[in-house]
Amino acid sequence: MRRLILPALAAIACASAAHADDPKPRPVFTEDGTVKVPAFELPPSAFLSPEALAQQKARARMGLPIMDSSRGEMSAVEARKALARYLQPQVDRYLKMFAVDVSETTIAGVPARIVAPKGGKADPKRVLINLHGGAFSTCWESCSLIESVPIAGTGNFRVISVNYRMGPEARHPAGLEDVEKVYRDLLKRYKPSQIGVFGCSAGGALTAQLGAWLPKRGLPQPAALGIFGAGGLRFGAGDSAWIASAIDGSFAGPAKPGEKAIDMTKGYFDGADMGDDVLSPALHPAVIAKFPPSLVITGTRAMDMTPAIFTNSKLLEAGVRSTLIVGEGMGHCYIYSEDLPEAKAAWQVIVRHFRENLK
Repeated sequence: MRRLILPALAAIACASAAHADDPKPRPVFTEDGTVKVPAFELPPSAFLSPEALAQQKARARMGLPIMDSSRGEMSAVEARKALARYLQPQVDRYLKMFAVDVSETTIAGVPARIVAPKGGKADPKRVLINLHGGAFSTCWESCSLIESVPIAGTGNFRVISVNYRMGPEARHPAGLEDVEKVYRDLLKRYKPSQIGVFGCSAGGALTAQLGAWLPKRGLPQPAALGIFGAGGLRFGAGDSAWIASAIDGSFAGPAKPGEKAIDMTKGYFDGADMGDDVLSPALHPAVIAKFPPSLVITGTRAMDMTPAIFTNSKLLEAGVRSTLIVGEGMGHCYIYSEDLPEAKAAWQVIVRHFRENLK
């Protein structure tokens, strides 16, 4: 045994000496637990699809990202128009890819959009509610279609996308109130076991909030939730908020002391307790234990990875059936990218999740 230990100690000593002479910067750990991370180059993941790798390479010549925190400095009207212009080509591609009908409607006084397979092929016994992304302040025009069209077209679902109230015109819980109205109306024609709810980014967060909100309102849970690009926690907290700001660039990291944080929600959560049991249900075991089966999707380079992973862990701890997809090398709401095999694979899992859980 001594003959085995001594060579091992010698090897460790040699490695330590080599590191001491190595000019490569290394992490510095401080007494309060902070890690000072040196600058480094992050190559694309070896596990990316060829299409995803091409997309990573294209970042060198890309313009405005799909979601850009600089919009926090625009007015809501400017941000909505800018994002709609930027995303319109993508919306057009989706409408060519999938044979769907899109119609505008109002449900219980709330503006909504119905996306369904052409020719009345939608599953008559299942319906999905979509809560679009857009930082609680924008993207109704585009994100509602980018999220709903592939799921309606791939899974033959009737998808109702809700144009819930946002900032700066409204404050929390206005969005939840609007979704509740639509949900109550659907309960007149569908059983709770026939209804699913999903969304990405702000819509994913709102979906998680709805899981906490409905029991408080005396309403049954839907059959399943899809929490994508988000979690049952506030954004901007945890490791991924810091890491994603450095390697993705679409979102600013948490504000440092003395800095003014950009509020992309345009004041939607002003005055709200972001740690309460509706806005952060993952922090409240008794609340998240009431959730229906959930599918959570994030990416290793997404600012929402911490909320997503933490929420999935708490769902499992509470005995709730939960499935987590973490897209390797993927950023925020990568399921928006119709040309990525990773996104198409996620669509198939989303469809299967709702088919298996909606009866």
